[in-house]
Parts: sequence; structure tokens; C-alpha cells
Amino acid sequence: MAMRSAKRGPATRSIPAKASRAVHDEPAVATRKQSISEVIARSLEEDIVLGRRHPREHLVEQDLCERFKTHRGDVRLALFDLEKKGIIQRIPNRGAIVRDLTPQEVREIYAVREELEVMAVRVLPFPVAEGNLDRLVVLQRKHSAAIDAGNLLDVFYSNLHFHEALFGLCQNTCLIEAIELLAQKTYGIRSYANAFPEALDQARRDHIDMIEALRASHRDDLIALARRHLKPSQEAYIRAYERRFGESGA
Repeated sequence: MAMRSAKRGPATRSIPAKASRAVHDEPAVATRKQSISEVIARSLEEDIVLGRRHPREHLVEQDLCERFKTHRGDVRLALFDLEKKGIIQRIPNRGAIVRDLTPQEVREIYAVREELEVMAVRVLPFPVAEGNLDRLVVLQRKHSAAIDAGNLLDVFYSNLHFHEALFGLCQNTCLIEAIELLAQKTYGIRSYANAFPEALDQARRDHIDMIEALRASHRDDLIALARRHLKPSQEAYIRAYERRFGESGA
């Protein structure tokens, strides 16, 4: 991502949000200014989501300083933010690397994600207001358009916003936060399923079916869809991991 050169200064410097890919936020136009560290974190997160950076790949601070025309303080703040999300890890005397989730860790995370998302569906109040359904339809169409355009970054964000709106309907703040936290840990997994057109088409159909289940107040159908929807990314990542590192991950 090309950016203007920034003079060295304190880590609290900020740039307009429109200068970064934060325009993918929902709503589309963000008015808050982003700090340099937030821009770096967002850019690295997108690199990982799109498969531009792979598990165990080193994130060299000096390289990032040169790329973003800034100093190590900003870079370290960005890496700290990504580490909190579980997207990268920092190893003593080795620096930061893209987090390497083993197949067992992925299975454990997805098992918990599945139960949390099913819980959200179980407590979601029916009937769903027409305005909420309309919002989900708009987000589904954005996701579908991104798939047709082959824009995987927009696919990621539109999918993210769809599920935030969907699980937000449960109205349980603690549950919503737990779902979002575990979703963040699997950002690096999304690119593996998104590489297959049939997986994207299935995700598109699932979203349409979820809206129809909500509209008809068919809770059991929505639960089945929530369980099925998580499987392609998990399975694609595990297959790719074992091809690359073997089952032991050595």
C-alpha cells in the first residue's frame, strides 16, 4: 500500500482515515483519524487475510519502517495490536512472525466458535425486524458483488460485516465480543478457502439461506447453516498446513 512519507515524530501522529484501506469499514466513511500504527496494523492484517504473508513468515521491523516511512515506535505499536488479536506472535530473540496455528489449535478454535455462534442463534429474538433484514440483504449483495468482481479484500470485509450484523441480532454484548475475538484469531485462515471459487459460491448461498431462515423465523435451519458455514475455511487451512509442514507441523 503506497503512502506519503511522514516526518519522524511522536507515536501519536495521525493521518486521515481515507488514506488507508479503512474505507472498508462499515459505515463506509470513517471520520476519525488513524494513527500511523493503526494504518500499519490494518495493512499487515490485510496482507495476512489475503495470503500475501504466510504462517511463520517474519515481520522485520526495519523493513516495515522503510515501507511506511516511519520509526520503530509506530511499528512496534502495530505489532503489539496484532499480537493482542492473536494474528501474529513475537518470539524472544527472533522477533515477530505471522502466527502459526496448528491443525489441533484450529480445530479447538473452530469448535468454540461454532458453539458460540450457535448460542447466538439460539437466543436471537424472533421475529427479526424488517429493517435488520434489509441491512443484511444489502451486506449480502456487497459480498456477492465482491465475489463476482474477484476482489478478495472486499470479499473479506463484506463477509465480516455480514456476520457482525447477523450475530449482533442476539443483543448479548458479551457473546458478541467473544465471537468477534475468536473470529480475529482466524483471519489468516480465510484466504485458504477463498482461493477456491466453489467455496466462495457456497458462502454466498449460505448468506442468502441465512437471511431466508431469519425472515421465516426458522431457528433450526439457521443453526444448521451456522455450523456448516464454518467448515470450508477450517478444512482448507488444515489441508494446506499439512501439505506444507506435515501433520506434525515440524
